[in-house]
Amino acid sequence: MAAAPPIPADIAKLSFEDALAELEQIVGRLEAGRSKLDDAIAAYERGALLKRHCEAKLREAQMKVEQIQLQPDGSLTTKPLDTK
Repeated sequence: MAAAPPIPADIAKLSFEDALAELEQIVGRLEAGRSKLDDAIAAYERGALLKRHCEAKLREAQMKVEQIQLQPDGSLTTKPLDTK
């Protein structure tokens, strides 16, 4: 299986919300079926990259949430996220 292409810088800088909004627009255009084939393929490819970026952002958020720990006294503490 070939390695996935890297996420382009213009997508990598997007917030989760902005990437998801663009992905929703692409899906809408593709579902409408009014694009030329080459445009539809390019949109699909960008959509796949946006999806990967959103998934990575969600994994990152999940890891941060998992670092919050409940202490025996009922208080919450956080443990620094080790991203290395």
